[in-house]
Amino acid sequence: MIKSYKIRLYPTKEQEQKMWQHIGACRYTWNYMLALQQKRYEDGEKHLSRFDMIKCLTPLKKEEEKLWLKEVSNTSLQIVCTDLSKSYKAFFRKQNGFPKFKSRKRSKPNFPTRCDAVWFSKTCVNIEKIGKIRYKTDYRLPLGKDNSFTNPRVSHTNGKWILSFGIKCENQTPILTDKPMGIDLGIKETMTVAFGNESIVFHNINKSKTIRTLKKQMRHIQRSISRKYEANRQGNKYIKTKNIERLEDRLRKMYIRLMNIRSNYIHQCTHKLVSLLPSRVVMEDLNVQGMMKNKHLSKAIQEQCFYKIIRQMQYKCEWNNIPFYQVDRFYPSSKICSCCGCIKSDLKLSDRTYICSECGTVIDRDLNAAINLQRYKA
Repeated sequence: MIKSYKIRLYPTKEQEQKMWQHIGACRYTWNYMLALQQKRYEDGEKHLSRFDMIKCLTPLKKEEEKLWLKEVSNTSLQIVCTDLSKSYKAFFRKQNGFPKFKSRKRSKPNFPTRCDAVWFSKTCVNIEKIGKIRYKTDYRLPLGKDNSFTNPRVSHTNGKWILSFGIKCENQTPILTDKPMGIDLGIKETMTVAFGNESIVFHNINKSKTIRTLKKQMRHIQRSISRKYEANRQGNKYIKTKNIERLEDRLRKMYIRLMNIRSNYIHQCTHKLVSLLPSRVVMEDLNVQGMMKNKHLSKAIQEQCFYKIIRQMQYKCEWNNIPFYQVDRFYPSSKICSCCGCIKSDLKLSDRTYICSECGTVIDRDLNAAINLQRYKA
C-alpha cells in the first residue's frame, strides 16, 4: 500500500522565486492545453491524448515569448498534461465536471515534480531545478538516492510551503487482542467506545474553551468585514479595500487553524483506538446527508466530521490488518437493550439515558449503542 506524507519546507528567497516560477508555468501549461483542446473541438478536430499534448510542449518552448518555460522542469509540465488528460477522462466517464481554467487568485498554488529526483538527507530534500531545500518533520523518512516516491507535489498554503508525496510500504501484522471494539459516533460526545469490558469516551472538542474562543473571534471579524463592505458600497457594487483584504486574510488563517485543531484531534483519537489492537472494529454507516437536513443539529453534525473519523479508522485498521465492519444504517443500535435484547421502538433523540422497560436496565444511550455494535455479528 502507499502511505502519504506531508512535510514543511523552508526555502530561501531564491528557491521560493523558482517555486513560484514553476507554479506559474504549470498553470499556464494547463490553461494553454485546455484552450487548445476546446479550439480543436470547435473546429471538429480529434481530441489530443496525453502524449500528443506532451509533444506540443517542444514547439511551444521555442517561441520567443515562451522561452521562460525552459527554466522550469520539463517533467512538471508533462505531469500537468497527464493531469489534464485524467480530468478529461473523468469528465467523459461522468465522474467529474468539465475541466476549468486555473486562476492565479483562486486556484491552489502547487506544482508536481520529478519523483526519481526527490531524495532526502538529514536536513534537506532535493527537488529538480530548485535544489536542496531545508525541511522539518517528525517522520522517519528514508535517506539517500536509492528510494522511490510517488506523486511528489509542492504546494503553498497560508504562507507555508508543503511537500506531499507517497511511499510504498507493506501492511503491519501486529498480534491482535481477543477484544472486539464498537464505536458509536455522536454530537454530545464525539466517540463512545466499547472495548471488551471497558468504555472509552472522547469528548466533543468543539465545546472546548480553545475552539469556543476562536469561533467568537471569527464571528467578530466577520461582522467587521460585513460592516466595511456596506460602508464602501456604491450602488449595487461592493468595493474591496485594503482593510477588508487584511481582515479576510486574518479570517482565512483562523479557519485553517480551526480545521487543523479538529483534524489533529481526530488523528489522535483514531490512533489511540487502533493502538489498542482490537480483534475487530465495528462502526455504523451514518446517513450524514439525511442528518444534515435537521436545521437544529446540522451545524453541530458538520463540525463533528463523521466521514473523516470513519475514513481514518478504516485505513488505519487496514494498515494493522484489523478487520473493519460497518453495520447497515437501519440497524437499531441505540434502540436495542444491551442487557436483554429488547427493542425500544419509542426511543426519542432527546432521550440521553436508555431505560429498558423489560429488565429495568439504566445505561447511557451512546454506551448502549457502542456495546450493541461491539456484539454485532457480520
